[in-house]
This record gives sequence, C-alpha cells and structure tokens, in this order.
Amino acid sequence: MSFPEMALFHQRLVSLPVKDAVDQTRTALEKVMKNRPQIAGKSVAVAVGSRGIDRLDTVVLEVIQFLKNQGAKPFIVPAMGSHGGASPEGQTGLLASLGISAKRAGVPVRADMDTRLVGETAEGLPLYISVSALEADLIVPVNRIKPHTKFFADIESGLCKMLAVGLGKEKGAAQCHRFAVRHSFGWIEAAARVLLNRLNVVFGIALIEDGRGRLSEIHALHPDSFVDGEKKLLRRAYAMMGRIPFEKIDILVVDRIGKEVSGIGMDSNVTGRHRDIAGDFQTSPDPRRIFVRELSEKSRGNANGIGLADVTTSRLVSGIDAEKTAVNAATAISPEKAAIPVHFETDRRCLQVCIHTAGLERGKDAGIVRIRDTASLEFLEISRPLEKEIGPDAGLERITPWRTWEFDKSGNLFSFYPED
Repeated sequence: MSFPEMALFHQRLVSLPVKDAVDQTRTALEKVMKNRPQIAGKSVAVAVGSRGIDRLDTVVLEVIQFLKNQGAKPFIVPAMGSHGGASPEGQTGLLASLGISAKRAGVPVRADMDTRLVGETAEGLPLYISVSALEADLIVPVNRIKPHTKFFADIESGLCKMLAVGLGKEKGAAQCHRFAVRHSFGWIEAAARVLLNRLNVVFGIALIEDGRGRLSEIHALHPDSFVDGEKKLLRRAYAMMGRIPFEKIDILVVDRIGKEVSGIGMDSNVTGRHRDIAGDFQTSPDPRRIFVRELSEKSRGNANGIGLADVTTSRLVSGIDAEKTAVNAATAISPEKAAIPVHFETDRRCLQVCIHTAGLERGKDAGIVRIRDTASLEFLEISRPLEKEIGPDAGLERITPWRTWEFDKSGNLFSFYPED
C-alpha cells in the first residue's frame, strides 16, 4: 500500500508568553491580597491538579513562598479527583512528575483521599470535599482556565470545577460525573456558588495558556469574582487555543497521548471527536480514523482516552496501567475512554489499516495530519492531498519539501517535531 507525500508545516498560533512568571504571580498576589484580612498563623491548603500546565511549578512555588512571607502555614493538597489511581501515593507521584513535591516546595503534601459531605446544589448534587482541605483555615485553588473536552458551557475547566471535582477526590468526582449524565455540566456554576459559601477560599490563581501551550496570563481572583471572572477568562482561552486548520481529514496521527496533555489523553476540541454518555460530538477536523502511536512517560501508565482512537500500537498497549486507567475512566463515567482499540506491532501496519478502513481506494490520496500531541500544534505534518485546502489565511507555511514517509528498520515512524 502506498502512502501520500508529506511535508512539515509551521502553524502561526497566538504567541503571548509571560515574560516573568515569578514577577507576574507576585504582582497578582499582592493585588488580590490588598486590604484583605491578615492570614498570619493560618493554615492554607493550596489545591493543585494533575494537568501539565506550562510553568505550573513556578507559579505554585511562588504562591507558597508568598503565603509563607505573609506568615501563613501553607501545604499542598492534590485536587485531581481520581487521577493517580485514586491513591495518596499515586497523586503525590503525579505532582512530583510536574515538579511539585514536599522537598522542593518546603511544605507538606497531604494526599489522603478522605472526603466529607459539605452540602448539595438545589438540583440535588451532593458535594464532597477533601478532609485535608476542610481542616485548613483557608483554601487556595490553582488551575488553568480552558475549554473542556466533554461539553460546551459558560464555565468549563478551571477553578470552579476544581473546587467540586478536583477537591472532591474520587468520591466527589464520581458523584459529579454521574450527575452530569442526566443534567449535563451546568451544575458546575451552581456547585461553585454553594462551595464558595461553605469553604474558606481566600483567593484563586487562574492561568491561561496561549496557542503554543505557553503560560500567557496569571490572574488572582477574589472568591466573589470566581464565577464571572472565569466566564470572561474562558472566552479568552477559547480565542487563543490552537486548532487543526481543516474542516475534514481522513486520518489524524497523534504521536502521543497522556494525562499531562489532556484529561482524556488528547483534547477533543483539537481532534474533533468525543464519545461520551453525556453527549457525543464530531467537529472539525472530523477525522475518519485516529491513530495514536505512544503513551507519554508522564502519564505513568494512565491511558484514559485511548478509546477515542481507532488504531494504536502494541507497544502503547503494553505500557498501560490497566487499574489506573480503569479507575480514572470509571470515575469519569466514561468506560469507553479506556477501551483498547485494535493494535499492531508497527506504525506502518497501523497506517495501512487506517487507510484501508477509511474507505480510500488509493493510499496516496489520503488526507493525513500528524501532530505530536493535542497541546503541540505549532508544527504539523500534512499530506499533499490536503494542500489544495490550505487557504491564504490558514496560518500555515510549508518548511520542508514534499517527501515520502520514512520508517525505521522496525517499521516505525521517526520523530518529526523540531523540538524533540
């Protein structure tokens, strides 16, 4: 079977990285704490999730140092629902892989999974919160504001969701996801309003990344501005996010998936495909087939989201931590995300199967886009049949000649991303 010619393209994305993350974090903190009550002597639970956010460790460490300078007694609480296999060791390890550890921060990490019921929404959603967070005098959530992979709403991923789902640990996260099956995700705003009245949140740190996945904005929000502030920041995040600039393609090749990339391994806002009991959707680039090559090392065996692929490699399957993946998928009420697709030994064979099952008569006619992961879209490999669909405003520049795909002696693709 023949393959189409491919070329490496550079995509022009929104690029507005912060110049000094430490300085901007400190400035935001000083502003939000101006004229606020003294926090000296108070314990503060700094809630941190499992996402691979650019400069997350820098921001978190600066928040902790600021709290110390104010005379407070901060500690870290993993706010990641069931991630890390829903175990203290797993969640502590996940934070360490992101550069956030007790040794580096100079404060304890309290990763127990115990929760306590603190209330419920008017619609009847019970809200559970980490006991360690509840025992603190104050709470400071730190999270990225971004489009969610499951749904579209005024509030998606961010501080509000972290309060209800992340700090809810496995029990709270499961309750929230189960509730969403019948009520969608509009409950996030209602849950946040209840929790902000019940919890001693002193402020929250909201982060936004630009189209290149670089930390772009650092905002410190008062609790009374969480909801409205997050709605505004989500609109900014949508405007900056990177996308695959085609309406429809035959095959999407994703070099790696992982929890540090997206909660479901690969962002559905980028792939254009989502399957979920709370609602399926297919949007551009609407690939006929998705082929995933690798599981990232930082995902630590959690292959949640592999069920969104059609074809994968046997080497990825052999690296899956089945228990960790199953717990995460079940807690999110999405067992389909952990389903293992057909898999083969080599990339060459996987591509052949994708072309064959995409209904193409000739492999060289396949419209293929290859990306490193859904958070890395500055460089893409694009097949020649898609060239005619690249408009003058697409923001794409071809930087290599057209060439046939090369495979190593084992039948696998070489890395294509310039930064690798």
